[in-house]
Amino acid sequence: MGQVLHYPVQLSFKFWALAPQILVTDAHGNLVFYVKQKLFKLKESVTVFGDVEQTSPLYTINADRIIDFSARYNFTDKNGFHIGAVKRRGMKSLWKARFDIFDGDTNVLTISEQNPWVKVFDALLQEIPIVGMLSGYVFHPVYQVSRPDGNVVMRLEKQPSFLSRKFTIKQVDQLSDIEETRVLLSILMMILLERTRG
Repeated sequence: MGQVLHYPVQLSFKFWALAPQILVTDAHGNLVFYVKQKLFKLKESVTVFGDVEQTSPLYTINADRIIDFSARYNFTDKNGFHIGAVKRRGMKSLWKARFDIFDGDTNVLTISEQNPWVKVFDALLQEIPIVGMLSGYVFHPVYQVSRPDGNVVMRLEKQPSFLSRKFTIKQVDQLSDIEETRVLLSILMMILLERTRG
């Protein structure tokens, strides 16, 4: 990534915008990533920028197939160098979100939702007139990123918010620069894919 990140990192997702937008900032408020997802694309392709003006592309995330629940999303840097991938873990992810992070074909990390009941209660609350508008303040999913041995390296938690979805990313254990990049790009893609689930 080329810069030392100061944690906790804040991720803000503007879900009310026509084209979904994500801003990632570090603990000092410095912009790390900016993503504005293009609408109506059959094959998902996301460009991650280093500025809101979208003049400094850093990474590209490309799906390996057209509109598929189990698509693999490959990460490349601005020079076209492949740095990893993320893939939803099939139908099991319908109940409890799970995404595998890859280095080549090797599954090196996993993002998993801690308590799937949180999104169930959140969805039920959203159906109640007027009260449903406050659901963003009540239920807060937590995701953890762990190695195959179960060692947790990062934690992602939704924060109370009204007009956007905000998440805090905390580093729990040491990661190499390339691992850190893979994890952050995987979290970005997961947020885009899971946006309808609280």
